[in-house]
Amino acid sequence: MEDFLEFLDFKNGSYKTGNISISLLARIFPSFIFYCKLLPIVFKASSSAKRARYGNAEWAKSSFDVLCTLESVGIEIEITGIDYFKNLDTPCIFIGNHMSTLETFVLPVIIQPFRDVTFVVKKSLVEYPVFKHVMRSRDPIIVTRTNPRDDFKSVMEGGIQRLKSGKSIVIFPQTTRTVTFNSEEFNTIGIKLAHRANVPIVPVALKTDAWGNGKILKDFGKIDPTKKVYFAFGEPLYIKDRGTEEHLITIEFITKKLRQWGCDLVDGS
Repeated sequence: MEDFLEFLDFKNGSYKTGNISISLLARIFPSFIFYCKLLPIVFKASSSAKRARYGNAEWAKSSFDVLCTLESVGIEIEITGIDYFKNLDTPCIFIGNHMSTLETFVLPVIIQPFRDVTFVVKKSLVEYPVFKHVMRSRDPIIVTRTNPRDDFKSVMEGGIQRLKSGKSIVIFPQTTRTVTFNSEEFNTIGIKLAHRANVPIVPVALKTDAWGNGKILKDFGKIDPTKKVYFAFGEPLYIKDRGTEEHLITIEFITKKLRQWGCDLVDGS
C-alpha cells in the first residue's frame, strides 16, 4: 500500500467534526453551496483519472475534500471503530447498509489511508458522466443488479482476485440504497465471499441521510445539515460454517447503531 499520511485526525479510533465557521450563504443555501464546491472536486479527480494520474493517495485526498465540503455547509460527522480494521494483518470485507451517495464519496478517506480498498458497484456508476473515470480507476467489482447469477459469479471471482492481491472490498448487500433498513433485504453475498477467501468481515453501520436522494437525479438530492452523519465499524469476524451466525451479528450491529441514531427500521429488523 502507498505510504501517505492520514487525512483525518483520529483519536482512539474515532473522529468528530470540530468547530467550523459556516458562512451565511452556506447556512441559507447548503445544497447549492455544497454542489458548487463538489463539482470542481469531481472534475479534477476525473481529469487525473483519465490521464492515469489518480492513485490511492489522490482518491483519499478527493474523498477528504468532499468530507470537508460537507462540514463546510454545516454537516457534523462522527466516525468510530477505526482501530477494528486499522491493524488487521489481512485484507477484509466491509459489509454495511447503504443509505445515500455520501458513503461512496466519504468511505475512501476513512479506509484507504490504512488499507487498499475498492467497492462492489452497480454498472451505472462506471458509466456515469465524468465520475466514471474515477470509479474505473479504482478497479471496482461491477454488478448489473439484473442477473443475480452473473452478479454472484462476478463478486466471487473478482472478489477473490482482489483480496488475494491485498485489496479489501466494500459491499452493500442491499438491492438499493434506502434510509429505512430492512434486514430481510440484506443478503449474504459478502459473507459467502469472505468464507471462500478466508478473510474477515468488518460490519459497518452508517447514517448518511444528510445527503438526500434526488427526485430527478437520484445522486443529487437535498443537503440537510440538521442531520448528523455517522459511520461505525464493528469488530472483525471470521466466517465459520455457513456464516449464519456472522450474518446475524452484522445485522444486529447495524440495527443497534441505527436505533441509537434514531433511524427508521422495518418491523422485525
